[in-house]
Amino acid sequence: MTLAFGAPRRKKRISLAPMIDVVFLLLVFFMLASQFGRDRVVPLTMGGAGAVYQGPPRLVLVTADGLHLNGVPVAADALAARLISLTQEMSDAIILQPDKTASLQQLMDAAVLLTDAGFTGLVIME
Repeated sequence: MTLAFGAPRRKKRISLAPMIDVVFLLLVFFMLASQFGRDRVVPLTMGGAGAVYQGPPRLVLVTADGLHLNGVPVAADALAARLISLTQEMSDAIILQPDKTASLQQLMDAAVLLTDAGFTGLVIME
């Protein structure tokens, strides 16, 4: 008894064109997605590393609910105006203290807000 297996089939070649298309689409996606986030440098001084503290208290407490200047809640857009009356120069120390509920993004938003207003003496306190 002989077994007949039929004619041998040709092996099909896998087309690489769809895979190349997918690779190029992923490449374009990641190139575009990497352009959305721009790094920004905010000069900060760690507590104890700056000059001698002078003048009235300037403690900005950053919480998840908002900002507090010397324990009094203050709107973000009014913070710079309130701090100008408490400082003699724009380089005077302003202490930023995040509480446990604040995120790093909220701390950086407060630092950028004050830096954009011209304050250069920001100090981070744990």
